[in-house]
Amino acid sequence: MPEVVLSGAAGRIEGRYSPGKTETAPIALILHAHPKAGGHMNNPVSVQLFHLFMKRGFSTLRFNFRGVGRSQGEFDSGIGELADAATALDWLQTTNPTASQCWVAGYSFGAWVSMQLLMRRPDTDGFISVSPPTNMYDFSFLAPCPASGLILHGSADTVVPPVEVERVVSKLRTQKGIVIDYELVENASHFWQEHMGDVERRVGAYLDKRLEAKPA
Repeated sequence: MPEVVLSGAAGRIEGRYSPGKTETAPIALILHAHPKAGGHMNNPVSVQLFHLFMKRGFSTLRFNFRGVGRSQGEFDSGIGELADAATALDWLQTTNPTASQCWVAGYSFGAWVSMQLLMRRPDTDGFISVSPPTNMYDFSFLAPCPASGLILHGSADTVVPPVEVERVVSKLRTQKGIVIDYELVENASHFWQEHMGDVERRVGAYLDKRLEAKPA
């Protein structure tokens, strides 16, 4: 899996990239959890998301936000991290100019950043949001949400109580033209220990459903 180095606003951005096998392969960008809480691109959830897209033929990129691993800069409370994500998506789109679809996926803090990126890229086809921190960050910018997607959460999440996520889901579901799938995994925590198989099965099934409806 090739290592890539991108040039971001804060300097070098370290990433891992898996190219698709066709010129029109869809693209997917994976965003990791909070840098100040040990989040990095090799977190098990981020890696699982990466492999789920990769196995379905996507050109897939995951990377470290500024100040994480070998990415330069320092934590910027989400503002700089959104700039990093935009840089990464620009690179992915430039590298794959004939991509048939564009997806973003994020875990925890990365889910929040990915949804902001989604708002700035209304041509995005879909999203996967795992354990979005709806009690820590304002998600009201999703008005309206430009794409359909899956929100996956754990019933035993004590970091982000499910009721907080369901509040946002209910609001999003009032919009016309998009479909928000929400799945609550019994006994799963915010960190998904012992439940990585659920992430694989549920996200995989969702991607297969979407790709069957609109082949990449």
